[in-house]
Amino acid sequence: MVAMDLSQTLRIIAGVFMMVIELASGNFVFNVTHKFAGKDKQLAELKSHDTFRHARMLANLDLPLGGDSRADSIGLYFTKIQLGSPPKSYHVQVDTGSDILWVNCAPCPKCPVKTDLGIPLSLYDSKASSTSKKVGCDDDFCSFISQSDTCEPEKKPCSYHVVYGDGSTSDGDFVKDNITLDQVTGNLRTAPLSQEVVFGCGSNQSGQLGQTDSALDGIMGFGQANTSIITQLAAGGKVKRVFSHCLDNVNGGGIFAVGEVESPVVKTTPLVPNQVHYNVILKGIDVDGEPVDLPPSIASFGGNGGTIIDSGTTLAYLPENLYNSLLKKITARQPVKLHMVQETFACFSFTSNTDKAFPVVNLHFEDSLKLTVYPHDYLFSLREDMYCFGWQSGGMTTQDGSDVILLGDLVLSNKLVVYDLDNEVIGWVDHNCSSSIKVKDGSGAAYSVEADNLIQSASSAINGTLVTLLTILISVFYTFTS
Repeated sequence: MVAMDLSQTLRIIAGVFMMVIELASGNFVFNVTHKFAGKDKQLAELKSHDTFRHARMLANLDLPLGGDSRADSIGLYFTKIQLGSPPKSYHVQVDTGSDILWVNCAPCPKCPVKTDLGIPLSLYDSKASSTSKKVGCDDDFCSFISQSDTCEPEKKPCSYHVVYGDGSTSDGDFVKDNITLDQVTGNLRTAPLSQEVVFGCGSNQSGQLGQTDSALDGIMGFGQANTSIITQLAAGGKVKRVFSHCLDNVNGGGIFAVGEVESPVVKTTPLVPNQVHYNVILKGIDVDGEPVDLPPSIASFGGNGGTIIDSGTTLAYLPENLYNSLLKKITARQPVKLHMVQETFACFSFTSNTDKAFPVVNLHFEDSLKLTVYPHDYLFSLREDMYCFGWQSGGMTTQDGSDVILLGDLVLSNKLVVYDLDNEVIGWVDHNCSSSIKVKDGSGAAYSVEADNLIQSASSAINGTLVTLLTILISVFYTFTS
């Protein structure tokens, strides 16, 4: 989920990653479940939801994933973390597009009290934790986020206000307490480890954060800032500022790990420095070898990073001219009659094998890194004979009006994606996300991290509570084709 550092015209409701952290000494484990696991996803929801270290002590975290990243099925992942002493569990989103961890706190009259996700909701109570501490305006952490010169250390707590890309907001005060995670101590072995971190104690949420169908206990930011959970863990000497994910949109679930990846080998491209998000330089796009012209604003802005990689976003958002050119090239290779569904999804009837009929799309980045997007990635089915493009005309701009491309799970699925903040690079490689990877800790020991799909345990409950508009969309589609 990309926070509102970009233009107010940004109308992307980014799908937000959600995960579970459990920490110990060495490697760590995060169990992750998809927010909409077990149900067909509404198209509207897809748009609306959608360095300090101590080498010998560095650990890896394994975050087993649940759900899938298919545009016709899922949009968000969530996980479970433990906070406080004694530890208490909370279900939170994990978001690479934001920079703080926050959870709903007691008292909170307007916080959601139930969810359709089949999980219990909990309010963090600082009075119930023996290790909880207040964070004041004079705390070093507060200097990372404070934009006010009126702070009075003796009178004011360190407060936060965050606005996400869909307009949802969270407000509250920061606290310090222990987060308990599962550190990987060997192949398929973990042990608990606690570390003090600073997180937001949310007292007021708005927008989708409070809706019953999508309510969770909070959001955990995996951005680049000093306030993010990955940076805090690294500052405590527990981990490197390196994490990776492999989203399986075939079988569901996947892999999320914190630590250096030993295998498979991943080729990288530089992150654009001094950017809020994970910006990279896009050099070109082709449709099965036939070039697609980049808009002048993207080509000229490339040196400043006009493309954002965000695993918290479900779809891929392109400037209007690029979107139109790309779909024109694709449909020239495989002619279809397009009809707009819910104003933004280009859909069509088709009964043949889409992977055989439609071309691949290649995105080329600096240092000759290529990202190949296959038809089964950029197309999703409303039913057996109906498909829609996941590419979206985004209307996303920077504050100076320059176009921005936002690449979400649509193009990142079925690939191991590595974010190396220590070396300021990001990279990916095609990978079977139902298999495993190897991560290396500070001592040089490497352990296998296997894929997981936590959604299976919750799918029955979610199936019974979540209702989809899929049949309505099919009816709408047929009114266009009749």
